[in-house]
Amino acid sequence: MAAKAPTTVKSVTRVFDLLELIAGAGGYLTISQISPMAGLPLTTTHRLLQTLIECGYLRQLSDRSYALGPRLVRLGEIANRQFGAIAMPQLKSLVSTLGETANLATLDDDRVVYVSQAPSPHAMRMFTEVGGRAHLHSTGVGKAILAQLSDDQVRAIAARTGLPSSTPKSIVSIDALLEDLALTRERGYAIDDGEHEVGVRCYATLVPRMPALTAISVSVPMARVDEGFADRAIPVMQGIAEEISTAANAH
Repeated sequence: MAAKAPTTVKSVTRVFDLLELIAGAGGYLTISQISPMAGLPLTTTHRLLQTLIECGYLRQLSDRSYALGPRLVRLGEIANRQFGAIAMPQLKSLVSTLGETANLATLDDDRVVYVSQAPSPHAMRMFTEVGGRAHLHSTGVGKAILAQLSDDQVRAIAARTGLPSSTPKSIVSIDALLEDLALTRERGYAIDDGEHEVGVRCYATLVPRMPALTAISVSVPMARVDEGFADRAIPVMQGIAEEISTAANAH
């Protein structure tokens, strides 16, 4: 029986592995770091990196380290728009059930980027611009994402971005952030208690099985949050997160 032809191209796989390595490290890796991480000889690694630079998908900095290139921005924006459109029916369902604004966001270069939103029918509601970026530590979606990382990874992100204060309730110390994330892991969802916008509470949960860390949230003015809101909202949000994951992975 003839051998079955391979369905993948090794060089293409290696290229995407390199991009994932650099993205996963937050960028700024040298070739001497990349080569052993990728399990490739220096010459092969150099050739692939140079090709990516020439195509605009990587750039080399003055210290000879490599970072993601500008052409990836356009691809990312298009992919986010498409993903946001796929998730919109589920977000609208979430709004229909809970009556509050629903958001979808993904991790992007140490920030969250909002890729879709279904607005609340109420006149008083939270509005976040699709395509807008925010710090991880002060948003519900950001903390839901950070809770999936190790404490060392969280410390590294905080070292790169700082912990700027958006409101008087923002978390501004790494110890307080790690304590909050431990609580998030324990209860299974994140809360932004007026830390990003004054007078707004956000509940957020992870969207499972996504290639990039992704979360959904509902944003509620404090005046409409009662004691039982979380108990009603979280099971619904977790079900919607599963639906979004299924829809996204089917495309």
